[in-house]
Amino acid sequence: MATIKIKQVRSRIGCPKDQKRTLDALGLRKTGRVVEHNDNPAVRGMVAKVKHLVEIVQ
Repeated sequence: MATIKIKQVRSRIGCPKDQKRTLDALGLRKTGRVVEHNDNPAVRGMVAKVKHLVEIVQ
């Protein structure tokens, strides 16, 4: 299965609780961290919810 790497590029400070929980679900706790997940619609939806805080890296 294909995977994607997600990097947190902005701080979670001042974000609503639901966005903080989404970052937690993705495994992102600090700025600059990179996590790898299977590329599926659920993960893509979480990334879309916090698209201003994360980026997809190659």
